[in-house]
Amino acid sequence: MSKPDLHIEQKIVSRDYFREHALKLHQQKIVFTNGCFDVLHFGHVHYLLEARKLGDILVIGLNSDDSVRRLKGPSRPINSEKERAFVLAALACVDYVTLFEEDTPEELIKVVKPDVLVKGGDYALDQIVGADFVKANGGTVTTIPFVEGFSSTQIIEQLKTK
Repeated sequence: MSKPDLHIEQKIVSRDYFREHALKLHQQKIVFTNGCFDVLHFGHVHYLLEARKLGDILVIGLNSDDSVRRLKGPSRPINSEKERAFVLAALACVDYVTLFEEDTPEELIKVVKPDVLVKGGDYALDQIVGADFVKANGGTVTTIPFVEGFSSTQIIEQLKTK
């Protein structure tokens, strides 16, 4: 097996990276989104491409394996946090991927301090974790329409029946 692309691995950072590079990063418009991204599919990629158009830097807060289990149940995630982070970081539209252990990305959002907070259209604006913080700091909160027919859960269920 060949050595992974170091550029990809350099896009996977800790939350301390955002503390250490805050001045440099905030010279550009930071877009933040989060999720499990367990089985990456068309809907995810479409969403991330649209999110990236909203700013200069796209940061993904990625649920850790333990966090995914608490949210989705003991049979999830299908792919490990390391694998999910690598796949996301390999996408050209993604600038940084950072894991979070908590059930919500609220503390991570406070460290990243994004200019734009984005979630899928299945969320109401008043349900988006971190929205109050982002707005209080002059940022915006938006949703991107959901691509119907694509979800990790749906794909997993389809595989079970085949």
